[in-house]
Amino acid sequence: MGTVLLRFGELFLKSEAVKKVYMRMLRQNIDLALTAAGAEHDIEVRRDRILVHGPDVDGIAGVVSRTFGIVDVAVCTRTGTTIPEMGAAALERARRHLRAGMSFAVRAKREGVEGYTSPEIGAEVGSVIYDAIPGLRVDLSHPDYEVFVEARPYGGLVYDERIPAPRGLPFGTQDRVLTLLSAGIDSPVASWLMMRRGCTVTHLSLDAGRWQGAAVRDAVLRHHAVLSTWCMGRPLDLVVADMEPFFDAMTASGEYHYRCILCKRFMARMADAVARKERALAVVTGDNLGQVASQTLANLGVIEAAATLPVLRPLLTYEKAEAIDLARMIGTFDDDAGDLSCRAVPKKPATKADVTKIEAAEEKIGVDDLVAAAMETLRRVRAKNGKIVGEEEGA
Repeated sequence: MGTVLLRFGELFLKSEAVKKVYMRMLRQNIDLALTAAGAEHDIEVRRDRILVHGPDVDGIAGVVSRTFGIVDVAVCTRTGTTIPEMGAAALERARRHLRAGMSFAVRAKREGVEGYTSPEIGAEVGSVIYDAIPGLRVDLSHPDYEVFVEARPYGGLVYDERIPAPRGLPFGTQDRVLTLLSAGIDSPVASWLMMRRGCTVTHLSLDAGRWQGAAVRDAVLRHHAVLSTWCMGRPLDLVVADMEPFFDAMTASGEYHYRCILCKRFMARMADAVARKERALAVVTGDNLGQVASQTLANLGVIEAAATLPVLRPLLTYEKAEAIDLARMIGTFDDDAGDLSCRAVPKKPATKADVTKIEAAEEKIGVDDLVAAAMETLRRVRAKNGKIVGEEEGA
């Protein structure tokens, strides 16, 4: 049996009562994810660390490194708290990486253990490594190799690699939000960012039928499935509604330059209605300020006015390259996604819509009736552990 060390960060800022609740949820999420992955495990929660024990430590580390609320993960050696024991474990790890001419550093930490200081741990363990492997240099600023040694009341912990984790708050510690999920880059990232802040999520996709590219439906389902891998062991629901009748009415109305604004306001109305049905407290979009014509500050205000719930835009100030980098890390970016076009986009969309004209256009096409009709088409697609596992009508 080996041990994987999990460090958490922001949870330390919470009151003891809140931290207790959050830690309970974090432990549950870790257990659900490892069980879903089929990884044998035993979880040990300490005040400042979480230790997960099991035979497949690399597999465990891979799963828990995708757990919201965790800062980083390390496969470690657990020892007694004497310096010779910790030094022997550190040397065993160092031998796999160090050779003559390389530099190294020992990063030591002590808490709740008497008899020595952190600098003394670092110096003595460093001496063990230095004496055993010829030709090494100590470099505390920019070493070629680092080994970490922690002395705590429940044992020594020795490791030499920290695997980054997503940080944030444990999934499920905040209320539900509804994310407008598209086939593009930004909305899956926006949903992931809200999940990282502890929100449970329902996705909403508005199917434009013949007005959308041939690859849109599959891309949305792929995004939905990938995002479910970030809450392993829990179901993630996508509500789908038909939007083709709205496009038919909008394009027939002659409001050419306002199409994007009318479309986004229809989406906001639908999101608002579905969010209330799902008992979500806010709507989430992938909007980015100034990225396209509908995302000017003036137009965002006109669009948001169509919703009654708060509209959250976690990507509002991100550069496109930042969103792409996150999408790659999350797993939702596709270099060859296929035809994701919208066939109703005007060549010269309005960048500063007149809300009076927009409202008149909505009245002309009967937007309230179109929303009501679309609400009758709802169907639910469930993803779990990275796979689509079910679909039902009348969501």
